[in-house]
Amino acid sequence: MKILIASPLLSYTGASEVEALGATLGELLAALDRCYPGIRFRMIDEQDNIRRHIRFFVNGAQIFDLKCGLNPSDEVCIVQALSGG
Repeated sequence: MKILIASPLLSYTGASEVEALGATLGELLAALDRCYPGIRFRMIDEQDNIRRHIRFFVNGAQIFDLKCGLNPSDEVCIVQALSGG
């Protein structure tokens, strides 16, 4: 499936759009981490929770659960909120 990568994560992928497969969001992120080591830790914490500055959208709808099912035709967009002053 097509995955749109947030700008702050481009240092891992080198591209704003990549392809990977997974039956759930969690599996998809594991597949991304196999291709781009370290990227999952930037999005998921040690307790397996989505980091508070990361948002996932599947076909335009925000999802909050790593167990959310995915289809090969889905488009996943990873967004990273910016913070600071």
